[in-house]
Order: sequence, then structure tokens, then C-alpha cells
Amino acid sequence: MSSLNRPAKLALSDGTVFTGRAFGADGEIFGEVVFNTSMTGYQEILTDPSYCGQIVTMTYPQIGNYGTNPEDVESGGLSLSGFIVRELCRFPSNFRSTLSLDDYLKKNNVIGLEGIDTRALVRRLRVHGVMTGVLSTTDLNDASLVEKARRSPDIVGLDLVKEVMPQQDRDWTEGVNSLVRERITPGYESLHRPVTDNARGPHVVAIDYGMKLNIPRHLRQLGCRVTIVPGSATAEEVLSHNPDGVFLSNGPGDPRPLDYAINTIRGLLGKKPVFGICLGHQLLGLALAGEIYKLKFGHRGANQPVLHRDTGRVEITSQNHGFALQADSLPKSVEVTHINLNDQTVEGIRCKDVPAFGVQYHPEASAGPHDSHYLFAEFRKLMA
Repeated sequence: MSSLNRPAKLALSDGTVFTGRAFGADGEIFGEVVFNTSMTGYQEILTDPSYCGQIVTMTYPQIGNYGTNPEDVESGGLSLSGFIVRELCRFPSNFRSTLSLDDYLKKNNVIGLEGIDTRALVRRLRVHGVMTGVLSTTDLNDASLVEKARRSPDIVGLDLVKEVMPQQDRDWTEGVNSLVRERITPGYESLHRPVTDNARGPHVVAIDYGMKLNIPRHLRQLGCRVTIVPGSATAEEVLSHNPDGVFLSNGPGDPRPLDYAINTIRGLLGKKPVFGICLGHQLLGLALAGEIYKLKFGHRGANQPVLHRDTGRVEITSQNHGFALQADSLPKSVEVTHINLNDQTVEGIRCKDVPAFGVQYHPEASAGPHDSHYLFAEFRKLMA
């Protein structure tokens, strides 16, 4: 059978089945089916460890038109379960491209599905909420696939961080890409400087729960020394590096089972300045006695409007999360600094009594927008 006409199916746990064409690898996988509204940045999405355990659907109709390259990556591999698009571009045109999206998924053993009505799929997820699905190029029996989807485990309550976090400490020395430096928020000119030997800069220990690499790139670009430690590191292990500040990274899944991470953060609060992004923001909230709930279909895309309450400024942000902090569960010592203008969910918090803050969205923002780069500079000021 031609590689252009391999059949594949997606079955949802509610009994819905979508039939299309396979690309990338062959096989069968299960995962939580979610959607991302970004028009570009599909390689950054593919390599974001926060998508571990999920089958990602792109809402933009054609994906793959500029290919893939070894620079636009957010981790050392692909952690997502599967990838769904309306139309795959098999012959990309871009001077930076080294592999087509089809070949990239084959190389990384990820199953792709194209040719289905992604509008119908996304509408179902918005109405009924994200749900477990099975994506297969081998079993094409509808009833069998639906039964497998119904038996597959839910992402709620799973510790997915242990599947993507590093196993040992490492130093980070790379700054942001020159293409990114050209688009950095005006007023933070230090980010425009070439990265040199910054041994005298503040020392940041970044706790990696599944961190996007553009985060340590930004910290390094600001002149920080960066040491990355596993998400399982204890407070004592973090403090043994004698950092000037501690960063809490993004990561996949439900933050509530991560008792080891929550205990570490509690052991760091008040001792060092702390900055958390996405899962790190949620874990910071849990460490401060807040509560978490699961969103119906999450926020995944590069166009989420967020209000910064201090300034009244609206930031267009890049986001990827399925859980959120419950605003009325936070103690009086914590204030909400940012809110999502679509649904009023908590997008940022700040402690009043200790130097610690977090945001739910992604200020490192590969591949954009770049409205929120200033937060890294705010973290450096907090360490000073």
C-alpha cells in the first residue's frame, strides 16, 4: 500500500470514530485527546514535554508547510502520544528545513493522522470536554478501538513528570536564538546582548519537571548561570548548589500527585526567590495551600489574552495546560496578578510575604507571541 494512503483511525471514549490517513510511524497508542489553536510552531509543540500522554490536534488546517529543523526544538525528543492534522504538507518549502513533518514523526516513532474533520473533533472536545482516545494504524475495527479507548487510563491522578524529567544535574550555557533576540520586548535590552562568560551573574537552579529549553535559554541570555536539576530534587539538594534563585519549570499532567515536588517547594519558600511557569506555577500554588481543578478542555495555543492587573496591560500569550489554580482557595498572603480574559481563570500569582511568583502561561513563548519576556527580567530583579 502506498505510504500516502495508509488508513488510520482515532476512536474516542464516547464512541466517536474518525477515519483518515496515517503519516509518521505505524502502530497504536492511547492518550488524552486535546487541541492546540496555534497557526505556527508545530515543531515546538511536538517537542514540548508537557504534552506527554496526549494526542494533539492542530486546529489550523494545513500543518508542515515549513518542515522541521534541528534548532526549533524544546527538548531532546518527542513525548506526545500522537499528532492529528486536517491536511499534511508533505513537501515543505523553507531554507531552514531539513526534514518533512512526515519524516520527522517517522524518525521519532510518533503516529500521525490526517484527513479527518478536525473542526468536528475540536467541537466535540469543546462541548463534552477532552477525553481519552486510541489512535491506530493496525487495528481498524471501530468497536474494538472504542472499547480500548474506554479501558485506557485517564490522565488525572497520573505522575507523568517522572517520564520526562532528567536523571541528573547539568549546567546550561546556550542563549536564545538570534531570530528570537530580534523580537524581544523593548526595554529589556540585556536580552539582546550576545551570551558570554556570565560566571558573575546570579545563579539560578532550574527544577526540571519537563522543561522547555527556551526557558533556560532566556535565563542564560539575561546573564544568569543556570544549573538544571531533576524534578525529584529535594530542597536540600537544590540549596546545596547555593543558588541566588530557584526556577520551577513547566511539565505534563496533573500536579496533585507530585507530593515530592510540593514538599521541595515548601522547603525553598522564604529561603530563595522562586519563579514558576505553568506546572511550576500550579505546584507553587499547591505548596501555598491552594487547590487545583481540571479545565474542561484546557488552554493550548498562542493567542490567549491575559490581563496583568498591576499595569492594566493585556498580554497575548502562549499556553499549554489542562489544570488551573482555584482563585478562592488561595490564602490571603497570595494575590492573583494575572487573569485569563476568556474565562477569568488564574494566570499569575505573587506572594506578599516571601519573594515568590508564578504565571500559568509561557513567557519564553516559542514560537511566539513575545509579550511576556519581561517576566524573566523581573525574576532577575527579584534575585538582586
